[in-house]
Amino acid sequence: QVQLVQSGGGLVQAGGSLTLSCVASGCISVYDANWYRQAPGLRREWVASINDYGTADSADSVKGRFTMSRDNAKNTMYLQMNNLKPEDTAVYYCNLMSHDFSASYWGQGTQVTVSS
Repeated sequence: QVQLVQSGGGLVQAGGSLTLSCVASGCISVYDANWYRQAPGLRREWVASINDYGTADSADSVKGRFTMSRDNAKNTMYLQMNNLKPEDTAVYYCNLMSHDFSASYWGQGTQVTVSS
């Protein structure tokens, strides 16, 4: 069992930046790492990922603005968010997923609010 503890987030004006961190209680190197978000009244949506080979991808809505990274030595993943927009307002969750989808671990969620 891996526990994920998130930090960062908060209130920022449109155009601002925030960085989210997610620290795991165990080794993350064998997992695909993901960030998701959920806005009020909407389904949780995928934001970005880096698999265990280091291949990164992100949703079209955040491409060019959000950058995900991971530091396996520190068992930590990050989400650098730049040029934030009000529509980025959501609760953000980090996630670790095994290749066979048999294991999935979630952070506690952190609120990001972008004011216009």
